[in-house]
Amino acid sequence: MPSQSAYCSGGWSGDRFDTKKVFCCGVAFFAGGSVLVAAADGFVALMVGRILQGFGAGIFSPLVPILLTRASPHKPGKALIFWGGIAGYVAAFAPLFYGSFLVEYGWHFAFIITAMLAGVALVVLNRSQTTVDLALGHEPKTDYSALFRARDLWVTFVYVFCTYGAITYYLFRLPVWLSKNEVTAASIGFALTILWLTYSALSTLLRNMVDKPHIRMIMLAAPLLIAAGLPLLYFDENLLLPILSSILVGSGLACSNAPSTQLILRLASSGMSAVSTSLDITFARLGGIATVAILAEMEFVYAAVATCLSCLVAAFCALMASNGFDEGM
Repeated sequence: MPSQSAYCSGGWSGDRFDTKKVFCCGVAFFAGGSVLVAAADGFVALMVGRILQGFGAGIFSPLVPILLTRASPHKPGKALIFWGGIAGYVAAFAPLFYGSFLVEYGWHFAFIITAMLAGVALVVLNRSQTTVDLALGHEPKTDYSALFRARDLWVTFVYVFCTYGAITYYLFRLPVWLSKNEVTAASIGFALTILWLTYSALSTLLRNMVDKPHIRMIMLAAPLLIAAGLPLLYFDENLLLPILSSILVGSGLACSNAPSTQLILRLASSGMSAVSTSLDITFARLGGIATVAILAEMEFVYAAVATCLSCLVAAFCALMASNGFDEGM
């Protein structure tokens, strides 16, 4: 997993220099690390490759929303949610793909494919016509004190912390809980696939709504759907309720992912879009780490109550942060 310092470096560099070039540098580090891992014949080379991968991913990850919204300035939300839908399909079907090929070709094959995809991304981006950040010949002005004064922005970060914390806990708890109750690995995989397919399908349905005055309603729906889905795991006599639970949580993820990033980009101060998206990712990761760390050993009933309370906090934050944006979007 990329370190938080890499995310911050990517955000700072993306605001200060040409975003496209910084993104390409991050992808190049990631591709180089993938090649090194694929060719590694010892522990040291493997670790160095993974470090390069993590550093590169930390550099380019915060810049993906920036490039997507600049490529589609009139419908930025549609671009973000479309990208999220693609990621969901990859999460749903990649394990099936890799599971078939890794048995025959070994684990190195996965990193070869990753390096190839990163190389393709570099070629496509270099040939694309995107806005150059420093076209006017001067560096963008940044006022980091304005970042700390942006109340609604930090409220949105709390929303991200709570919703992603709840989703991460669900992804952690689902296989653990079901495996303890003698549910087969195939059934667990099926439930997770349903979650990602629901996320992608609903993202596709929402693609024409996120740029209209509905962002507040969509963001508010996310924690409510997650809070409704998590307790259903307790009733695991058959697979039907866990599947319904996956559908609800997947829907919540679709309603929170791109809309919250879109709102953060709109709330970000001038010249600090990349820093804001890096903080978006950071709060999502910290929310997941903190929630799992606190609730991992807790009885499911109490953990579900705690997660639902976190979702209520997220719902309150959605109302606060998006207040007034429905009319202006």
